[in-house]
Amino acid sequence: MNALIEINKVKMAFPVTGGAFQRVKGHVNAVNNVSLAIERGRTLGVVGESGCGKSTLARIVVGLYAPTDGDIIFDGKQIAGPGMGVDFATSRRIQIVFQDPYSSLDPRLPIGDSIAEGLVIHDIGDKTERRKAVADMLELVGLPPQAADRFPHEFSGGQRQRIGIARALIMKPEFLVCDEPTSALDVSVQAQILNLLKRLKSQLNLTMMFISHNLAVVRHIADDVMVMYLGRAVEIGPVNKIFANPQHPYTKALLSATLIADPDRRGERIKLTGELPSPLKPPSGCPFHPRCTLANDRCRADMPGLTERDGVRVACHAVEEGRA
Repeated sequence: MNALIEINKVKMAFPVTGGAFQRVKGHVNAVNNVSLAIERGRTLGVVGESGCGKSTLARIVVGLYAPTDGDIIFDGKQIAGPGMGVDFATSRRIQIVFQDPYSSLDPRLPIGDSIAEGLVIHDIGDKTERRKAVADMLELVGLPPQAADRFPHEFSGGQRQRIGIARALIMKPEFLVCDEPTSALDVSVQAQILNLLKRLKSQLNLTMMFISHNLAVVRHIADDVMVMYLGRAVEIGPVNKIFANPQHPYTKALLSATLIADPDRRGERIKLTGELPSPLKPPSGCPFHPRCTLANDRCRADMPGLTERDGVRVACHAVEEGRA
């Protein structure tokens, strides 16, 4: 396996404070013992409910958070671990496209200055060369070069997301993290941005992590899928295998809720009971057991680990025992 990035048992715990002296009352394990590898040229889709840790994992990968445990290896070099600072030399090789295309841009700067900011920070080129690079990048994402002198409020949501993509790609990264880049856009514009990302991935030979709660979007763009629940990975595998034969009960429920335009292909909707447990006080054993119809005493007592089954890694005692 030619992995560009390896995530090894990464954890991210945020302290919860309260009272007059803001004492630490507990910790929220936003990401809990996640391990995976992404091969060069492939796209990993990360899916799950809101609050499952998807965006936190993205911010750890790009260096916005330092994990409280575990490490990340990029191209054979450790770039993240407890107490580690940002690796400035490697940071330009990993870029991120944020969810909200408006709040991620400085409203006081022309978009050309926002796009060129990374070049300035890394002292790449002079003013003329940077302006030429910005013009070329705007054309690459489908915007006219003269748009560099306009401000963010003069663009639509889809155009602003193209600007965000241009700002990330101007550093010529090898690894691109997309944190729900289409969730704030209209459906027709979503398709345009997804097709743009697929074209740029092929054209620029990118490796990607694509985060979304929309499984239909992930199926369109990803090669592999990781399903997360309450900070943990519960199923990891190739997109075609997971969509054709989901094994974890949570993955099955997510897929059953995906809208399908063809009425002949619609299956029975699996409705989960109860609410997502609090990450401050997660349940014992398998974190999904309070909402799972297959849960037994073992599920309530023991945390399942990822085990491989038919080319897919699944964390489920029911699957392991043949009850799913």
